[in-house]
Amino acid sequence: MARSGDRPYTKTRKPEPPADSNDWVIWAAWADRVSFDDIRERTGLDEQSVIRIMRRELKPSSFRRWRKRASGQVTKHRQRFMESRSVSSPNKRRFDKLLASE
Repeated sequence: MARSGDRPYTKTRKPEPPADSNDWVIWAAWADRVSFDDIRERTGLDEQSVIRIMRRELKPSSFRRWRKRASGQVTKHRQRFMESRSVSSPNKRRFDKLLASE
């Protein structure tokens, strides 16, 4: 299957729900590669609004499981993800040292 656009390709039988529905917000919040910033750009909802929707729509145990998972993932926050990528990359540090020595 070919990817369409810059949305992450997921191997699911169910297609991505329409973006103007709460179903899309729930789908995106559960997706590992969709950050809260992406959700805000697409729907206008900030992180607290997404949390409210998830709390309202999910069972309490599912909400707790999602919250634990989402808070532990750096990819859900674009800025933290980019900072972790730039700091922990040994190749980037090696490249920076080479540039500094020239």
